[in-house]
Amino acid sequence: MNTSLWTAAEVAAACGGTIRGGDFTAFGIAFDSREVTSGDLFVAMRGEETDGHRFLPAAFAAGAAGAIASEPWDGPHVAVPDGFRALRDLGRAARDRTDARVIGVTGSVGKTGTKEALWAVLNRWQPGRVHRSVKSYNNHTGVPLSLARTPRDAALAVFEMGMNHAGELADLTALVRPHVAVVTTIAPAHTEFFADEAAIADAKGEIFRGLEPGGTAVIPFDSPHRERLIAAARPHAGGILTFGTGAGADVRATEAIPSASGGTFVSARLPGGRELNFTVALPGDHWVSNALAVLAAADAVGADLGIAGLALAEMNGLPGRGRRFSAPLAGGGMALVIDESYNANPASIAATLAVLGREPGRHVAVLGEMRELGSDSSRYHAALAGPVEAARVEAALLVGEAMAPLARALEGRVQIVHVPDAASAIAAAADLLREGDAVLVKGSNGVGLSRFVAALGGS
Repeated sequence: MNTSLWTAAEVAAACGGTIRGGDFTAFGIAFDSREVTSGDLFVAMRGEETDGHRFLPAAFAAGAAGAIASEPWDGPHVAVPDGFRALRDLGRAARDRTDARVIGVTGSVGKTGTKEALWAVLNRWQPGRVHRSVKSYNNHTGVPLSLARTPRDAALAVFEMGMNHAGELADLTALVRPHVAVVTTIAPAHTEFFADEAAIADAKGEIFRGLEPGGTAVIPFDSPHRERLIAAARPHAGGILTFGTGAGADVRATEAIPSASGGTFVSARLPGGRELNFTVALPGDHWVSNALAVLAAADAVGADLGIAGLALAEMNGLPGRGRRFSAPLAGGGMALVIDESYNANPASIAATLAVLGREPGRHVAVLGEMRELGSDSSRYHAALAGPVEAARVEAALLVGEAMAPLARALEGRVQIVHVPDAASAIAAAADLLREGDAVLVKGSNGVGLSRFVAALGGS
């Protein structure tokens, strides 16, 4: 029998609300009525563009057991002054009641992949007892929701935390209160809102402020901002673990050899003179780095690292983050599609282009513009020419106005098709793609290249 997640009385106590319209017991929670399933608690919140109260009928039609609402409603609900504040209160109450060891993950690149890899590793060790945030629910609403979904009997929980302004992570980490806080990579992202990359590192370092007493900070050794992150962690962490390939890293890859399957065979040295040989199924140097961060965090919570190695060898790519599939082409034949369509910044595009460069066949890069790069946007886009050429890209389908500097930088060296939007890219693909192509798709979320992937047969 499934254990309930929240009773109406628990919700009311956590949020300071009043039960109206009848009692209920919830087994899940959602704030998007399209995600509601039978037995869920629906949180109605007022947003800038819409009001969740409009969707109360749809949520209950989908099977909601109860709701949190700040407007009158006939069905079972907890009445509160403000839905967003109530969600935060519920997330805080969930964190207070859980005995789970909690891991928080942030970084400019690799947050979601590392979070998913951590879940795979820990769930292989403690089957069915590991909770994680789903999708990329890593902001001011997604983190409280993910916390509120923590099962009563969870032994471990992994939460992704993102930001695009200073101060945001300080707020989120105070809710999550991790026992282990991981920073994956510091790279140019959201630079429109930061003076420089050091400021980004400072904002990411805020995650350490929420560490539980005696907690562990996990920091990228090879980062130029390593010492800055260590300084940010030192006042809050009981221990610091670094990961990377450089001599001196606590969790260090001493050898990384591409495997025949497309992944990487890694020999790693860990604290105490321990060694671990394992395979990372997902290709690319960035996944070696992610795997080392995972091992450091898993070690910090006492996981079996032999089991961790098995889990890393079995991981598959996620939609938008490394998933691969064969796409049938309009003219016949098939092309390999590497779906990295979920968001982009200069570092992540360079990393995924390197993966494309190792594939057989003609290399085609479908690249959407990178957003929130501020006044340096043109320079960052033009600088992608180097990674494009290093990956031996023969044809580039560039999407969005901001890609113009890259189109100019590649002119005469690579076949260029420059289009304004995802719909135009879909139309252009029919003439551009050929049988046997290896196609990388990567761009900022707002460009909508997930639609391009779907048009090629990715679901």
